[in-house]
Amino acid sequence: MDIFDRIKENEGGPLGQYRKRAHGYFMFPKLEGEIGPYMTFNGEKVLAWTFNNYLALANDPEVRKVDAEAAAKWGLAYPMGARMMSGHTSLHEKLERELADFEQKEDAYLLNFGYQGMISILDALLTRHDVVVYDEECHACIMDGLRLHMGLRIKYKHNDIPDCEKVLARAEKVANEQGGGVLLVTEGVYGMTGAMGALGEIVPLKKKYKFRILIDDAHGFGVMGAHGRGTSEEQGVMDGVDLYFGAFAKAMAAIGGFIAGPKEIINFLRYNLRSQIYAKSLPMALVEGCLKRLDMIRNGDERRKHLFEIARAMQNGLRERGFDVGPAEACITPVFVKGTVPEATNILVDLRENYKIFCSVVVYPVVPKGVIMFRIICTAMHQMEHVEYTLKAFEEIKKKLADGAYSGDNDIKDMAIDN
Repeated sequence: MDIFDRIKENEGGPLGQYRKRAHGYFMFPKLEGEIGPYMTFNGEKVLAWTFNNYLALANDPEVRKVDAEAAAKWGLAYPMGARMMSGHTSLHEKLERELADFEQKEDAYLLNFGYQGMISILDALLTRHDVVVYDEECHACIMDGLRLHMGLRIKYKHNDIPDCEKVLARAEKVANEQGGGVLLVTEGVYGMTGAMGALGEIVPLKKKYKFRILIDDAHGFGVMGAHGRGTSEEQGVMDGVDLYFGAFAKAMAAIGGFIAGPKEIINFLRYNLRSQIYAKSLPMALVEGCLKRLDMIRNGDERRKHLFEIARAMQNGLRERGFDVGPAEACITPVFVKGTVPEATNILVDLRENYKIFCSVVVYPVVPKGVIMFRIICTAMHQMEHVEYTLKAFEEIKKKLADGAYSGDNDIKDMAIDN
C-alpha cells in the first residue's frame, strides 16, 4: 500500500481523526495578543488558564528588556552550528555553571530543546544490558526516549511505592544477570495532574537497591521548593537525585532545558547527546535571556508566594464546591467530572463562549471513559478576582451538568468552525 493512501484511510491518526470538527477551536486554537491573564480567542477577550508561565516572566518588563537587547546585539543566528563544532560560547558555559550551582550539582549541560534533550539523555545513558524502571504516568518525552532503549523496561504503578520496590527488586536481579545497571525515571511534578512524584519515598530505596535516579522536573524547576530549586528541594532529597532535568519552557517562559549531575556523567553526555551534537546550539539571545530569568528565579520568593496563594485558593475553592481535583500539589489543577465526550464539548463551548474562560479539556483515552478533565494552570500573573470568577463559573456549570443541560446534541451556542 502507498504510504500516503494508508495515512488518508485512517483519517490522520488518533487525534487527527477529529481535525474537521476540532481544528481551530478545540485543537490548535489561536490565543492572541500580549501574554497575560486575558488573551483574545476568536475575537473575544477570555480569561486564560492554559499557560505554563508559572512565574509571570513571559511579559515581565525586565525580562523583555534583556530579551530585546540580546536579540539586537546577537541576532537569532549566533552561534552558528552545534556546540561541539562551532556553537560553543562563554555565555553558554556561564549559564551552565549557574544552573549547576543553583541545583547544587557538580556540572550542567544546556539543551536546545527539553523534549528532544530528554529523549537523547535516555538514549545516551542506557545500553541493552541496563534495565529502566519508570512511573507509568511519565511524560511523552520519557516514553519516546524509552522506545529507543533495546533493553528491559519495567513500569510501576503511579506513585505506588510498594509496586515500585517490587519492580526495583526484579530490575536489580535482571541487571545483575546481564552485567548492566538500573535507572529509575520519574517526574518531579506531573504536568497533567499537578501531583508530585514520590521522590521522598523513592530516594531512601537506594539504601536497599542499587539504582540511579533521573527526574524530569520540567514543571517543578523554578517553582517548587523554598528557593525554587524544584521538587527534589521541596521534598528534601536533592542529594539523593543523581540526574536533574529542568526545562525552560515553564517557569522561565523560554525555550531549552538542561541536565545537571556529577561532572564525569555530564561530560559523558556532552560528547554523546545526539540531539545536541547534530543540532544547532541554543541561540545567544535565548542564553542571555535565560541568565536573566535564572536570576529572577533565584530572587523570586514573592512571585512563588503569590503563585501558590492563587493555586491554593483555586484548589481549595474547587474542593469546597464538591469538585474532585485529585492529588494536585503544584500549580496545575485538574478538575474531574463525570460525563461523556459530547458533554465535555458542550461544557468547553459554554466556558469559552459564555463565561469567557479558556482552559483545556481532556477526555478518553487520556482519562477513563465517562470522565472529563479540565486542566487549569495557575500562574503569578493571575489575581484572586480571577479565581473567584472562575470558581463561580464552575459552580454554575456543575449544576447545569447535573440538570442535563449539556447532554445529547444540545447546542450551547451556534458555533461555526472554518476548515
